[in-house]
Amino acid sequence: MEYILAPSILAADFRNLGQEMKKTEENGAQYLHFDVMDGMFVPSISFGMPVLASIHDVTDQVMDAHLMVQDPIRYIEAFQKAGADMITVHLEACEDVYAALGKIRESGLKAGLSICPETEADAVRPYLKDVDMILVMCVHPGFGGQKFIPESLDKIRKIREMIQEEGLTVDIQVDGGIYLSNVREVLDAGANVIVAGSAVFNGDPGENTKNFMEILRTYE
Repeated sequence: MEYILAPSILAADFRNLGQEMKKTEENGAQYLHFDVMDGMFVPSISFGMPVLASIHDVTDQVMDAHLMVQDPIRYIEAFQKAGADMITVHLEACEDVYAALGKIRESGLKAGLSICPETEADAVRPYLKDVDMILVMCVHPGFGGQKFIPESLDKIRKIREMIQEEGLTVDIQVDGGIYLSNVREVLDAGANVIVAGSAVFNGDPGENTKNFMEILRTYE
């Protein structure tokens, strides 16, 4: 299993976004996590296709688009054209989860399915064969800098058990409240794709990325 760091550019300094992205790439971060918020499914509004289109050509990192939007099937084709390599949608935001995941796959992209803290682990079971990744939100989606919800660890363990029971190769991504001080906890629980925003971009993004990658590589 590959262990991956996905810095969330929501926490980056947009005045120097290109430089900060480059620092994370140079120090081993394989993905860039791109949080899309619509002000409906979550209270905040972030950024959309034009920003993704402007950055995807300047890095070899995987463009990991996390759509925290209502009825995300409407935007899948547009994000594919903007340069997304994978798209994650929220189970709670989809009128038809299978249709949304199928649309992502039809677009030639990897498909992810996310669940909010209130949603039980068992809710993803029917979709495990249709996804490349499950994203466990460890905070309430919509705002950066929140405190990690400890109950997320049991959810990660249960989902990893379900994946193994099915004999599948599915990544578990975690997002929210992840820092160098607690990243081992989520890795030990079964996660292998780590989203970190302020923990990467507050301070020196290159040095912070390097420190995360040193830990992740001990799990490979």
